[in-house]
Amino acid sequence: MKYKIKPEPYYEGLPPFNETGSPFNVSPIHYHPELVQDCCRLINSEWPRSNTARLRSLEASCDTLPVSLILTTDNFRRVIGHCKLSPIQSKRNACFVESVVIDVSCRGQGLGKLLMKCTEDYCRAVLGLEIVYLSTTDQEGFYERIGYQYCRPISMYGPRHCDLPTTEKSKKKYMKKIL
Repeated sequence: MKYKIKPEPYYEGLPPFNETGSPFNVSPIHYHPELVQDCCRLINSEWPRSNTARLRSLEASCDTLPVSLILTTDNFRRVIGHCKLSPIQSKRNACFVESVVIDVSCRGQGLGKLLMKCTEDYCRAVLGLEIVYLSTTDQEGFYERIGYQYCRPISMYGPRHCDLPTTEKSKKKYMKKIL
């Protein structure tokens, strides 16, 4: 595995990730290899997939993109949230947020909002990005409340020589937020 653990000072100066007194922390998974299996279980509880496929996705996390961020509690001992940030080949100043999930036992406490706020701060402060894109089939109200706006479908895989198909009849909605 290519995981590396950075010393605690890395976390300083990345507000609001690890505010003094907060029981929650947001950190890239590749700094916490001991939490990878727990993260796999969390993601698979929402979207079942092979453990091997999940591990490979998490192992790809790095200091640039793609990066998987985890929301933890109990001093980095319990994973309660995850989101993955992927590059958009045609937009160097943007990323695509994937697989946002909060542990079912922790929902309804504002932790999804916290995870997204920390994710946006990470995109802006650490990655130097200006726009965050995502798609959802059932959480558009949540994303609207935290400042996302509907947009045209976007391809993560590179420039296209034609428009992406319309999503008018699809449940999938594309949204973006300018940071």
